[in-house]
Amino acid sequence: MYSAGLHSVGTRLTRLERTFDPAEVQAVKESSAEDLQIGGATLAAEAFRAGLIDEVELFLSPVIVGGGLQALPVDVRFDLSLLEERHFTSGVVYLHYAVNN
Repeated sequence: MYSAGLHSVGTRLTRLERTFDPAEVQAVKESSAEDLQIGGATLAAEAFRAGLIDEVELFLSPVIVGGGLQALPVDVRFDLSLLEERHFTSGVVYLHYAVNN
């Protein structure tokens, strides 16, 4: 887990890291039998910049709030291929893309 604000984690199976290390994440990614997930715009932006993202899942809500962090970084460009989309009665749309590196 990457966090600048947490002081500890709640389980023995979780390791707390203060700084994002792309090479270490790549090594974990290559050795993991399971998919890895990244949450949070700031951490995701670092992973995008490092070329570590294979897929993107977005939930778009029909509400404009303004302000806050951008969901996607502005300083990277990837071509995406739509894998799946779902529409919910609330107006929320789920989009699942493959990143074409």
